[in-house]
Amino acid sequence: MQNTPDVYVAIMAGGVGSRFWPGSREHRPKQFLDILGVGKSLLRLTFERFLGLCPASHIFVVTNAAYTDLVAEQLPELTPNQILGEPSRNDTAPCVAYTAFKLAGLSPNATLVVAPSDHVVLQPDVFLNLLRKAIDFAHQREALITLGIQPTHPHTGYGYIQVGQEETDGIFRVERFTEKPNAETAQQFLNSGQYLWNAGIFIWRLPAILRAFEQHAPDIYEVLQKGKNAYNTPQEASYLQEHYPTTRKAPVDIAILEKADNVFTLPADFGWSDLGTWASLHQESPKDAHDNVVQTQTALLYDVQDTLVRAPQGKLLVVRGLRDYIVVDEGDVLLIWPKSEEQAIKQARADVQRQFGEEFL
Repeated sequence: MQNTPDVYVAIMAGGVGSRFWPGSREHRPKQFLDILGVGKSLLRLTFERFLGLCPASHIFVVTNAAYTDLVAEQLPELTPNQILGEPSRNDTAPCVAYTAFKLAGLSPNATLVVAPSDHVVLQPDVFLNLLRKAIDFAHQREALITLGIQPTHPHTGYGYIQVGQEETDGIFRVERFTEKPNAETAQQFLNSGQYLWNAGIFIWRLPAILRAFEQHAPDIYEVLQKGKNAYNTPQEASYLQEHYPTTRKAPVDIAILEKADNVFTLPADFGWSDLGTWASLHQESPKDAHDNVVQTQTALLYDVQDTLVRAPQGKLLVVRGLRDYIVVDEGDVLLIWPKSEEQAIKQARADVQRQFGEEFL
């Protein structure tokens, strides 16, 4: 399908994937891993997916400065100017603002698609067609658009979008965002039929998002706007090194989308998973006759059901009597954890750091 020349894509690839510990580590987070066992990293799969929307020269990757070499290794099609290395982790609001200023220096009126690097998309053609619809809407008016996913269960790890009035064919106003509700609230949202999961995939024209930052997050806007003459020049890295860490840490949902009155959602069904946890990997992966996902060639399972088993090549695992568990052996760390309590893995990782330091992170 023909590419659209004034569309750019920013792939967010700076997270550490703490809920995927101990597979995801500080030195090589999950987006750089072949977590699906298909021979390509999640980042590589995301990059290739967007080649159906725009040329490789219009795809930029925003990551932590420590991972720029990893990005270059996995995406050799990119020039160094297309790999944006953040000197600090300040969440997605400064990240988006920096990217918007940088791309505005290349194509001031372009449309930007912002997407995570670690999602699963089972129907890529449907996904790209939905993006084209959102891009067309963004061209018609000053709109901030997010893709919304129909919830299937009361997940407490996702943000929720309350859907308002339909604005045009299939695109709705957003009434409000709610970030990671408790189980009771999530169930109420599900029962109401008025809410979608927030996929964290955004579409907007550069002038629209920059005006939104100027209006709703002027502190972030001011810091990054001052560097606009340095972006896309050899001075970019030094400016960022000095000033980027001074920006406020905030997700773009809270800094901008919860405050703006021009936010819209496009309900989308394209076989989506954020692949944020081991349980979501279990859900999206091929299973054996007992609903187990086994990511090793050498395992003997006795009376094991609905469990994910992952181990390094050449290591034999013998497991008996587990149901609904996560078993992840990374050589130096063995995790055995109830799948139903997977949200607590992030806290376990923090406990490991407190007791044993950085060695196992």
